[in-house]
Amino acid sequence: MIKRLGVLLVALALVATACGDDSGETDTTTATTTGTEATTTTTSGGGGGGGGGTDGGQDGGTLAAVKARGVLNCGVSTGAVAFTEIQPDGSATGIDADYCKALAAAVLGDSNAVVFFPTTAAERFDVLKAGQVDVLFRNTTWTASRDTDVGLDFGPTTYFDGQGLMGPSNRFSATSGPSDVDGAILCTNAGTTTEKNIREWAALGGASISLETVENFSEAMDAFIAGRCDLVTTDASGLVGEKVSRELSGEIGTDEWVVFPPSPISKEPLGPAYRQNDSEWADVVNWTVYSTFIAFEKGMNSSNVDDLRALAGTDDGDPEIARMFGDASPEIMAALGLDADAFYQVISQVGSYDEIFDRNLNPVGLFREGGLNDLWTSGGLIYAPPFR
Repeated sequence: MIKRLGVLLVALALVATACGDDSGETDTTTATTTGTEATTTTTSGGGGGGGGGTDGGQDGGTLAAVKARGVLNCGVSTGAVAFTEIQPDGSATGIDADYCKALAAAVLGDSNAVVFFPTTAAERFDVLKAGQVDVLFRNTTWTASRDTDVGLDFGPTTYFDGQGLMGPSNRFSATSGPSDVDGAILCTNAGTTTEKNIREWAALGGASISLETVENFSEAMDAFIAGRCDLVTTDASGLVGEKVSRELSGEIGTDEWVVFPPSPISKEPLGPAYRQNDSEWADVVNWTVYSTFIAFEKGMNSSNVDDLRALAGTDDGDPEIARMFGDASPEIMAALGLDADAFYQVISQVGSYDEIFDRNLNPVGLFREGGLNDLWTSGGLIYAPPFR
């Protein structure tokens, strides 16, 4: 049942609390890294821990700042099942956390050289623009206003999602629509596109709803479980993750909750965000992500990367792999400002896109096969420009 639900939702593009998270602006942010904890004070201009200000630049831009610091400051969610889950020891797991590690591997040669900064949905962009973090990998939706008015740039989409709703199966079904939610109270977290999407969807369907917003999505789930709202809404992958993880833990019965509607309420392309006007850093972030896509396309992962790299240097090998790993055309890597083997470190230490996806999302019933998050040659949208 779990796999069937996951495949169905991905195939419908209803698949992480993308735009959703917490709220509130703070003077300090607690950052966690593997086994350590640090506190950094937000600054309005340069510095602040990461290449400061809205121009992303400090003595050569963000890339130079990260290299000089020796650690990547990565903005992540305060908690999203299978996307970012902060562990008791301070480490982080999930697809977003893994992309933080991939970027650290590319820039610093060490996937563990990351400080994770859990940020709320409302504060995340201010934290980024203030220079407190170098990049956001925290289920953030790419929209026109964020790309312009807010002053961010976005990298390749790492997860194609869509908003959904979740409610008790004794009141709603997988085919429920706007007419079925008329008069309902819906819970979600503030500072997200989720609020606007659900209001528009309900209005277009002729439904009247009441929306209760809280700071963190975990609070929205608590309110839903306590019966203070009829439904909870966020990106469908987040809903599926919450449902399946709670079923597996025995907190709820199998199929006690249902995710709907069958078609997504919105488009939610999730991926990295970084400060505008720092093209050098943008190139590094983008090609780090693309390197995992290319590895997926080549059938390469952390287990066979050494064999395929060695083969790439022969007449029977793949020349694009040789270029991507700096064994051929090293000038490309030099132009990126990275070590020649930077993307080899990404794949060997963290993995290919399918490896990262499957490791984190399959356990909660989310699958890429046949959906939007599959390779472009298999009907999906995962596609990288040529590395040459």
